[in-house]
Amino acid sequence: MDSIRTIITFAIVFSVIVIVHEFGHFYFAKKSGILVREFSIGMGPKLFGHIGKDGTAYSIRLLPVGGYVRMAGWGDDDTEIKTGTPVGLKIEDGVVKQINLRNEQTYSNMLPMFITDYDFDNALTVTGEVNGESQTYPVDHDATIVESDGTEVRIAPSDVQYQNASIGGRLITNFAGPMNNFILGIIVFIIVAFLQGGGETNLNTNRLGQIAPNSPAAQAGLKKGDAVESIDGVKISNWQDLTDNIVKSNGKQLDFVINRDGKEENIKLTPKKEGDRYLIGINAAVKDGFIDKITYGFTESVMASTQIIKALGDLIVRPNIDKLGGPVAMYQLSGEAARAGTVTVLRLMALLSINLGIFNLVPIPALDGGKILFVLIEAVRGKPISQEKEGVITVVAMVFMLALMVAVTWNDFMRIF
Repeated sequence: MDSIRTIITFAIVFSVIVIVHEFGHFYFAKKSGILVREFSIGMGPKLFGHIGKDGTAYSIRLLPVGGYVRMAGWGDDDTEIKTGTPVGLKIEDGVVKQINLRNEQTYSNMLPMFITDYDFDNALTVTGEVNGESQTYPVDHDATIVESDGTEVRIAPSDVQYQNASIGGRLITNFAGPMNNFILGIIVFIIVAFLQGGGETNLNTNRLGQIAPNSPAAQAGLKKGDAVESIDGVKISNWQDLTDNIVKSNGKQLDFVINRDGKEENIKLTPKKEGDRYLIGINAAVKDGFIDKITYGFTESVMASTQIIKALGDLIVRPNIDKLGGPVAMYQLSGEAARAGTVTVLRLMALLSINLGIFNLVPIPALDGGKILFVLIEAVRGKPISQEKEGVITVVAMVFMLALMVAVTWNDFMRIF
């Protein structure tokens, strides 16, 4: 049962983070005039697909982890058609509206052709053998291709490709993925604040927050919301007064005077030693105003971002693979969070989302940060880096990232076994 719960938690956390990231690219690519050929939820074989009026193929795939966007001219998004490939052409008024690559059984009401040449970037033509003769047909700007797995996507003429969008459009398209991860982190932390009944810790009150189950406080009858008036006759005004008196007890019984719903009560309890400290299992009250809960989302996100950036900087200065965690480590964390409850799962989602956002902004060519760097270099130079050079740099970076991922995953397994 635990393993099933862990798998479900991992799939949900990972998928939400990735889909939100990809939706950022999707939304701003469309706003920048870049054709998004496909927006997929999940990975692997296609289960369902539909091409919308906006020209984007929306699909759901078998493996319920993550998702992706295919932008025209971005990365290796090309539907390669080899010479001699049999296709079916749907022609209306002498213009090709659809190229079917799937199989001959799906060519009904289509013109069969063996392709010898095509240009879907500029000339918008397709050439091939039809009944033993070479024929060339014009291709509609918005024509579609039915790929071998049945996914129908638009062709990608040069005017709707990523590299032909404005510099500003490409910058925001690349930044939008990490930006969405930061926004998701803030929203999830706000949800956490509402679920746990408040935001930031309130240290200027003598009122109690959450009481740990089976702790000395719980066993003695203390409850969330109780105001501690005094301990062994010493007046308590704030959290510092409260903790100081518990620490100084050295494990002896304490006499609490509390105010509960306007009535004073006496409660006796004995702190329990944990490590080198005496504790009774109480937490400070949290600020529970509406604005406090909203503010909590931002302050927690800033705090998490600061810690992640600091850790990343430390990793760059002092490289150590033991400080990294891959999918296996994330799976383990998902299991621990699932056992701890919904709030812990949401905290994990927020932290991982912010982590992904920051990591993706590192200026490595295979990441969003690398793509942003290329665009900024183009803005300074007045012309882009040649596609050949950019391609070589990106491939080298991807090989490095893949090797690092393999090493991290192997290290995760070694830690477990």
